[in-house]
Amino acid sequence: MRGRLLAALLPLYLFADAHIFVYHRFGDSRHPSTDTSIETLRAEFEYLKAHDYKVIPLSQLAGALKEKRKIDDKWVVLTIDDNYKSFYQNALPLFKAYNYPFTLFVYAEAADKRYGDFMNWRQIEEASRYGEIGLHGYGHRHECRLSPAILENDTRQALHSFQTHLRRRPQYYAYPYGEYDPEVKRTIASFGFRLILNQNSGAVNAKSDPLDLDRIALTGENLIAQKLKIQRLDTEWITPKHWPNGGRLKEIHAKIAAKYTSAQYYISGGGWHRVRVRNGEVLEKLDVQLPGPRCRVFLRVGRRQNGIILVKE
Repeated sequence: MRGRLLAALLPLYLFADAHIFVYHRFGDSRHPSTDTSIETLRAEFEYLKAHDYKVIPLSQLAGALKEKRKIDDKWVVLTIDDNYKSFYQNALPLFKAYNYPFTLFVYAEAADKRYGDFMNWRQIEEASRYGEIGLHGYGHRHECRLSPAILENDTRQALHSFQTHLRRRPQYYAYPYGEYDPEVKRTIASFGFRLILNQNSGAVNAKSDPLDLDRIALTGENLIAQKLKIQRLDTEWITPKHWPNGGRLKEIHAKIAAKYTSAQYYISGGGWHRVRVRNGEVLEKLDVQLPGPRCRVFLRVGRRQNGIILVKE
């Protein structure tokens, strides 16, 4: 009896979807494409509270993934990239008021050189009393365009600066611009980070790769209710994985669950298109000129989706 019950519950465990959201600026109307107003942020927090979502620290999700514990559909992780001063000045008081944990990913060079629009190390240290601090590279560069040696040097420099000022080693890394490819992933993973986060607009379940976790951007208007409906489509991407020769995408080839008979694909600027799934395999021949120099490719079945970002090197 117990075995049958566990078998019945297993799919619920495997397909429960937590959500990681990423913010950048707060209450800074000079940069609308990366800004979230404080009014919108408060409305999003109120939605999470009213609908019984539990905002958890990234470390709790990391522990559940490592120990194969249950991932809860009501878990939400809030992350902030780039340590903009507007987070410290405008948003941190609201995070404190709601007692919502966060992970701030630090652009180390901006803190080192005290760039005017960014938090300094003293402010980052103060913020660490209320949330976790991760790493966002040293020079905030387009990492797909860097050689492994240059990327390694950038990461070492970032680690040195982080450890010098905060006296601990960061456990989490988020790619600048959310951009990466298999080579970039291998290089960053070699530094032993507990989690690595992208920006591929997907959810997280028990099958997620801790070194390739999807995040959903929250900027502009309040769309959190809609974005919480996104679920993870477990996908093995075969092609594309890199920017194609000449920027022309010749095929989409991926493996998903064999139970699906159709899916949809999306290429930036081109809308959604239906494609057949045969024995869990998506294989669509194309001849599409990518808009570049950055393009998203998604697969979707119902609310489940998975995507990658292609970057011109």
